[in-house]
Amino acid sequence: MDSQGQDKSSSQGATARAAGEAAPGIERHDVKAVNKAEHRELYKKREPIFPKRVYGTFRNAKWAIMAITLGIYYLLPWVRWDRGPGVPDQAVLVDFGAPRFYFFFIEIWPQEIYYITGLLVMAAIGLFLITSLFGRVWCGYACPQTVWTDLFVWVERLIQGDRNARIKLAKAPWTADKIRKIGITHSIWIVISIATGGAWVFYFSDAPTLMGDLLSGSASTSAYLFIGILTFTTYSLGGLMREQVCIYMCPWPRIQAAMIDNDALAVTYDTYRGEPRGPHKKGATWDDRGHCISCRQCVVACPMGIDIRDGLQLECTQCALCIDACDSIMTKLDLPKGLIAYDTDINIAKKAKGEEVKFRFFRARTAFYSAILIFIGGLMVFGLSSRDFLELNVLRDRIPNFVTLSDGSVRNGYTVKIVNMGPDQGDYHLTLEGIEGATFRITGDPVDHTVLPTFEVGGDTVRSIRIYVSLPANHLPDEAQTPVTFVVDNMENGIQKTARSVFVTGENH
Repeated sequence: MDSQGQDKSSSQGATARAAGEAAPGIERHDVKAVNKAEHRELYKKREPIFPKRVYGTFRNAKWAIMAITLGIYYLLPWVRWDRGPGVPDQAVLVDFGAPRFYFFFIEIWPQEIYYITGLLVMAAIGLFLITSLFGRVWCGYACPQTVWTDLFVWVERLIQGDRNARIKLAKAPWTADKIRKIGITHSIWIVISIATGGAWVFYFSDAPTLMGDLLSGSASTSAYLFIGILTFTTYSLGGLMREQVCIYMCPWPRIQAAMIDNDALAVTYDTYRGEPRGPHKKGATWDDRGHCISCRQCVVACPMGIDIRDGLQLECTQCALCIDACDSIMTKLDLPKGLIAYDTDINIAKKAKGEEVKFRFFRARTAFYSAILIFIGGLMVFGLSSRDFLELNVLRDRIPNFVTLSDGSVRNGYTVKIVNMGPDQGDYHLTLEGIEGATFRITGDPVDHTVLPTFEVGGDTVRSIRIYVSLPANHLPDEAQTPVTFVVDNMENGIQKTARSVFVTGENH
């Protein structure tokens, strides 16, 4: 058959499969088998990974970082910080009611959201810098997905046993013992997940008060809703999906390729020293062979289920548990540690040539990231240290744009907000510049004033004032709009703020 005939036959087969019918030359009972075979090619069922517990420097580092990060997350909402009367005493609090963001001695107001933006930018650049220097250590040690997955695996291992016992249990038929072990494991996972969701909502309300409300059933619906959502996501991502989140849901494995170069430290298998590999008998010589004995301890220790000997892979989170596993084998064989180690591609190539190895931490990209971090961090420190805790906002009425009174004068309405971000109450004097002869009336005060009065504003408070500014007919400007400036002065410390607006007459005179 020629190529054209083959294409035609293939097309007929595809059409028949789509319709559920047999193509010419294909028996009807074979159609389902063909479709099933194609389905197997497109989708592979997840194979559970049962990492073996290892001991060593990097495993201890992961335990320590897990304890620190989880301790901070769960306990930080309960830390108190005295800010004075009338102000929340929770050290870290996102108060939507105020609204404020409190972080120990720092207080961020809504109009200062650029500080939050700066922190996010610094976090991103910091991640770029760390990755350029040490690979994906964030993913392997401090990422929330890694930390909670590590915690869930620890619980699983505590109840069900180490790798071999868990594999055997997974393959065993359902018995009372299996149901008991699986049930206890998942129950503890759910308790941890509830605690995780509860700890998160404590950052948005006073923790002791909210805890009492949650236990008594009197908390808001939104609190229970968010705890439920976070319980579900923590249980699903940390207990059920695990490495699938890192491989398929997280974008960072795909971004890291742009961050890592040949000088970046990464978990690396020393091919020059390890190859050729294979089983080794006790007492046999190591001549003409590598130090890798194909024990696969690095593979069974990997929480991602990969073989680091195949090189740097998208799935690798640089947790370095394979290093601990390999080092334990090297110690038993009286061989030097470091067959798998944090190293660079350049150094591996130099070792193969017998050249001296070194680490280049200061490179163009690391210098660039460091400079950006220092610059943005410096701007934020300067801004926080030099802010004067006073803001003035003015909003002019637009409906109506202006009012012409019976005596020919024109009146504009303004909403003036004096923001006292300091802890102490103060007196603030308000003036208007740009027009002459104006009179002022404050909502709630029936008397017209030729000079704006002094206003008292409490500490950590916004005072909103409605002011009507009237200009007599003989003082009306020729322009339809006249720029004006509101000025507020703190009577105690002399701090001054201004806000620009316009006075509208609506016609030329």
